[in-house]
Amino acid sequence: MSKLLIVEDDKEIAMLERDYLELSGFETKVVDDGNQAAQLALTGEYDLILLDLMLPGCDGLDVCRRIRDRVDVPILMVTARSESVDKIRGLGLGADDYVAKPFDPAELVARVKAHLSRYKRLTGGRGEDDGAITVGDVRILPQSWQVFKGDREVKMPNREFALLKYLAENPNMVFSKEQLFEAIWGYDYLGDSATVTVHVGRIRDKIEDDPANPKIIETVWGRGYRLNG
Repeated sequence: MSKLLIVEDDKEIAMLERDYLELSGFETKVVDDGNQAAQLALTGEYDLILLDLMLPGCDGLDVCRRIRDRVDVPILMVTARSESVDKIRGLGLGADDYVAKPFDPAELVARVKAHLSRYKRLTGGRGEDDGAITVGDVRILPQSWQVFKGDREVKMPNREFALLKYLAENPNMVFSKEQLFEAIWGYDYLGDSATVTVHVGRIRDKIEDDPANPKIIETVWGRGYRLNG
């Protein structure tokens, strides 16, 4: 049974989320404080985190920032805010998706199931390493789900890793944002290709010597991205 952490300070919304998710077979834990949420998330006990943006203690963006590089599970932000800048900030910090209030509880459950299913597909093959891919001083280990820059391990959430791996397995090929979005997120993901731009930026910050002038993942203006192998 998948265990979900619900972080929501509105009791009515929290109970609505809890009831629908538990009726769908999930185990849930509800908290209403950002600092407590971060502590619980870092225990590694939860398979998915539903994270409200506006929280006492510290807000959802702060929680996401504190846990993302140490917690590799889907994070869905549930928020009344609809401005694109908030979505971009959340995605840039590692959130996987947004659910806007007011929401259809059935849609929320469907999104949770879709993210858990995709996460299991992405991570289900982890095991002994073979087929390592080397690009300059970057080494990608597909089976152990690890990335090294020189001798230093670089932590990447699941979709950052999947995107880097996909590009590295297809070196010197140009992919549009739409093609990459379909390959990594799929048509059932409720988002758009701007997500690719955010994730490419995060990957560059971790593997490029100079992220402002990338040499590994290059932007081909008007076309998309290419990993130089």
